[in-house]
Amino acid sequence: MTEGIQRRGLRFLTDRWRVLVGLGAWSVLETGQTFLTGFALARALDEGFLAGRPGTGLAWLGVAGLAVLVGAYGTVRVYGAVAALAEPLRDRLVERVVSRGVREADAGALSGLTQQVEIARDTFAGLVMVSRSFVFTSVGAVVGLVSLDPLLLLVVGPPLAAGLGLFAATLRPLARRQETFLAADEALADGLGSVCPGLRDITAAGAEKRVAAATRSRVDAELRAARSLARWGVLRVASLALGGHLPIVLLLACTPWLLDSGVTPGALVGALAYVTQSLLPALHNLVHGLGTSGSRLVVVLRRLTREAPGGAEAEPGARTEVNLESPPRTCPAERPPALSLTSVTFAYGPSATPVIDDLDLTLAPGAHLAVVGPSGIGKSTLTALVAGLLEPGRGTVRLCGHPVPGPEAAALRVLIPQEAYVFTGTLAENLGMLRAAPVPEAELLAAAGAVGLLPLLEALGGPAATVDPAALSAGERQLVALTRAYLSPAPVALLDEATCHLDAQAEERAERAFAARPGGTLVVVAHRISSARRADRVLVMDGRHTAYGTHEELLRRSPSYRDLVGGWTPVPSQPALALRDPDRVDAVAGTGLAGDGGHVVAHGPVGQVQAPRDLRHRGPLGGEG
Repeated sequence: MTEGIQRRGLRFLTDRWRVLVGLGAWSVLETGQTFLTGFALARALDEGFLAGRPGTGLAWLGVAGLAVLVGAYGTVRVYGAVAALAEPLRDRLVERVVSRGVREADAGALSGLTQQVEIARDTFAGLVMVSRSFVFTSVGAVVGLVSLDPLLLLVVGPPLAAGLGLFAATLRPLARRQETFLAADEALADGLGSVCPGLRDITAAGAEKRVAAATRSRVDAELRAARSLARWGVLRVASLALGGHLPIVLLLACTPWLLDSGVTPGALVGALAYVTQSLLPALHNLVHGLGTSGSRLVVVLRRLTREAPGGAEAEPGARTEVNLESPPRTCPAERPPALSLTSVTFAYGPSATPVIDDLDLTLAPGAHLAVVGPSGIGKSTLTALVAGLLEPGRGTVRLCGHPVPGPEAAALRVLIPQEAYVFTGTLAENLGMLRAAPVPEAELLAAAGAVGLLPLLEALGGPAATVDPAALSAGERQLVALTRAYLSPAPVALLDEATCHLDAQAEERAERAFAARPGGTLVVVAHRISSARRADRVLVMDGRHTAYGTHEELLRRSPSYRDLVGGWTPVPSQPALALRDPDRVDAVAGTGLAGDGGHVVAHGPVGQVQAPRDLRHRGPLGGEG
């Protein structure tokens, strides 16, 4: 592609040969200024001040000053000629970007118009100025040295040629490394631009380790490119020292020999003026301008003039899929406990009362645990500790033998919070987000049928239908998140009131599906008494007092559990109790909700319950008090 850019660049310049001729003609005025800078100074010394004729010396200095004015006029016209080259380039690039943006709906067209085209125009103009200035300045200085005394060129010429040769030899590899660095920097910026807005996606997908590794590789790539560029940058500095600074040293060191060989003092001062005032600045601008801006221009032109994507090049707005390498839905072969907590204590602050205090808990693979307790007692804190979102102040948490938090444990659990996460995309993409490869449609439909998503899936138009999260009710979003978790390979599922927006029948169906997952372990923060009855074991949390056992065992020996069950007990048909009553029980009567007391919520607002078979209903039943 670089060769294509070079060919198009040469064609662009040859089509504007008249502008190039005018640019060269006006540059001759600057060449005259360069020539007279040293020549007039030499004559002012030799024929004027050193010869005792100050008038002659002042006249030659006046000629040099006049040359500066003429050169300034030439510089003004040079800028006009450069603009006559740069503006058509900008117009052509704008036309190409606009046509591609309209034809291909290119998402990068706006950036191309507002930034990249302007970068290309300014960089191109700068390179033309730098290259032209060096060529004409060098010609003027060389002619001036020869006219003063050929011996001066013998001293200045070899190091200047050597410096230019070294710079020319390093120009191509230096440009490649500059381009590599720019590409690495852009890749890192693009990666961070995708990662930072998608942190919620990454956390929800459990892809922290994978994304961190990818970001680290981009950072390392830019570091390697920067180091390589710096090493070759040393040679660029060396070429500048060799071609620009060494001639000054040689002129000073060879002064006795030059004077003995007939070089006049004025000619020697004029030679120093040529080197310090003309050659050194021009070489400095060439080395830094062509070495840095040249590769930058190539990169920008490549982006602006790329062909329409025919296969190899991705669209600017193409979506990058995150594939997760997940373990099978079982604990390791040695069958350690699916979940174990040992002396776990957690408090929200060093001086705060512990929310969880010295808790021990062990769950075998395939267990089904319901966690119950008053609102704000620490049930969600427990699931966050198990998921690795919080770290215990004391004690250990392990999932299938792996310490929590940790990357191995994170891959073994899936957490579904109360507020379900759904992103804009197809339904299949939402449901298969935690899988390494696309989920076969048969498996996806089977999971949707098991969890209870199938009616919504059919209503939306199938797995390929696009999902708008804002158009779904809270219950529908929970069904999507539950099905996604059901399809996850993680053996441990944590439902933190993940069914609070579902009716009792939908909740039962989803929980039974998770409990029946082969090799799966289920932990449910219970929302209704029916959830506790379905569980193998129940954990009652009540501050420092916890109880653990079956539903029947806890009814016999746990007063706290009996109180909760009493609050969950259905009330015969009668007017609803006042909301936010002193017993913290919100009773709501509604058709289809009285099957197992599911119409009573002991630790949540009424608005959390939605009517069955009407998941799109977004309003609270009976209103909110």
